[in-house]
Amino acid sequence: MKSQITNALSDFFFEYETPRQVLVKNRRVGVVCRLIQLGVLAYIIGWVFIYEKGYQSTDTAVGSVFTKMKGVGYTNVSGRETIWDVADYVFPSQGDSSFVVMTNYIITEGQKMGTCPELKGKNNCSSNADCEGGRFKRTGHGQMTGVCVNATKTCEVLAWCPVEDDHDIPDPPLLMSAENYTLFIKNSVTFPLFGVTRSNLVEAIDGKYISRCLFHPTKDPLCPIFKLGDIVKLSGFNFETIAKEGGAIGIVVDWTCNLDVDVKHCKPEYNFHGLYGHLDEKDNASASLGYNFRYAKHYIEDKVPKRTLLKVFGIRFDIIVKSLARKFDIIPTLTAIGSGVGIFGVATVVCDLVLLYLLPKREFYKNMKFKYTDTHTQQDESLGLDTNIYYTLDANARQDPDSEAGSIETEVSEIRE
Repeated sequence: MKSQITNALSDFFFEYETPRQVLVKNRRVGVVCRLIQLGVLAYIIGWVFIYEKGYQSTDTAVGSVFTKMKGVGYTNVSGRETIWDVADYVFPSQGDSSFVVMTNYIITEGQKMGTCPELKGKNNCSSNADCEGGRFKRTGHGQMTGVCVNATKTCEVLAWCPVEDDHDIPDPPLLMSAENYTLFIKNSVTFPLFGVTRSNLVEAIDGKYISRCLFHPTKDPLCPIFKLGDIVKLSGFNFETIAKEGGAIGIVVDWTCNLDVDVKHCKPEYNFHGLYGHLDEKDNASASLGYNFRYAKHYIEDKVPKRTLLKVFGIRFDIIVKSLARKFDIIPTLTAIGSGVGIFGVATVVCDLVLLYLLPKREFYKNMKFKYTDTHTQQDESLGLDTNIYYTLDANARQDPDSEAGSIETEVSEIRE
């Protein structure tokens, strides 16, 4: 028993088994096999390694964005001159990655709490019965008092009076000067997996360069200062069109870095996308055009609380940081190679199907690929010896593998002593 266990262990550790292979000389099958292998090789090298960078591990960045606007606007409405600076036309004013620049507005000054008639089209009426006191209308400006004002044929409301009239939007936009405002973007990103931190103020950018540069896609692609008119143009909009009723633009800061080279080559790219507010989109979004909101400036005059209401039309800017860093890693490399080697087995499977099921001599190839044996052990009563049947492969198979003779296994006569 001990000897048998020792032999079994020796055979397990010191012997190597290899599958039987049959070399088939067939031009059609050979060409099919090589074409499939070339296709797999092209896929592994071209797609997996070159295009998808399958030999690298990836990481996305943790980042922050800081913005600052500069520029002064001027309006002259009904002889009233006004200067607009950053504190007036940027909302919010904290330097967020998402903000609005005012380009047009409707102003209602001197509003105070009281009763006044509603606008035409909001709460029309023909008698007091049409104005139920204490009720609100979603599109109205206040609470109905139950009185129908004959002069306007609208319901009287308790509201900030006079109510805002926003039917006529100024055209051209009042703040066309916004086209010359400038936007400064400061962005930093960190790739935690690789321990790399980068800023869009890269090595070539210093204070002197920033003081004179202005972003241009080809001449100054790394300048972090952008002219609003250029942003709107690069996003596919017309400034006057979007400035009238507002819209939204996405600014994408793209950090796609190959960290197998020097980290100084990891630089941002800026892309601009019109999100909504384009003239061509009016048919698809006719129910709600542009972008607008309201805000009020409250004050007290003669001990009476009053406010100035502005309906602001503006361009909303959303700064989006997109990141992907890659670096060589042995684990994904071995995984890609292993999967590629496994895919090579497709050629063998396809060629076997062609050989065994499609070619005219498929029976011949079956006999060559599979060897069927049946061992009969007979006890010789007179000599006490076992008799076995041995098979040998006909030598003609080596000379002409396409011949039927190659598939014949000749039976050696039964040996008897």
